[in-house]
Amino acid sequence: MNRYNRIINLPHYVSAKRPRMSLYNRSSQFAPFNALTTYAEKIRETARLTDEKIELSEEEKEIINRELLFINKIIQTKPQVVITYFVKDKKKSGGHYKKITGNIKKIDKVYNYIILTDCTKIFIDDIISIIKC
Repeated sequence: MNRYNRIINLPHYVSAKRPRMSLYNRSSQFAPFNALTTYAEKIRETARLTDEKIELSEEEKEIINRELLFINKIIQTKPQVVITYFVKDKKKSGGHYKKITGNIKKIDKVYNYIILTDCTKIFIDDIISIIKC
């Protein structure tokens, strides 16, 4: 005689005190536990590509310098410019290039950066292109 014969045909027990668990909640009990979450994040971070900073030639630096000198002469008008500059990545070497359109509020020659009217600070050595609109 099989040891389950006496209970095999009994009706399924339903608790009168506790509500029935949804199928979604029941299945989530058996979902795999991801103990390597931080490992997966590190893999994604390593695979993320960054750009290397472009070193400008002396001619290209001179063109940017002339444009900045011209803009500095008309700074009181808060000229609108399109600037392409390098943004260093906070987690790994390299970074990415960003293009921004804005009005220049100040050119700080002591600390070597530009301040836009929206308070964005751009380090002059990171600029690869500046075009007055």
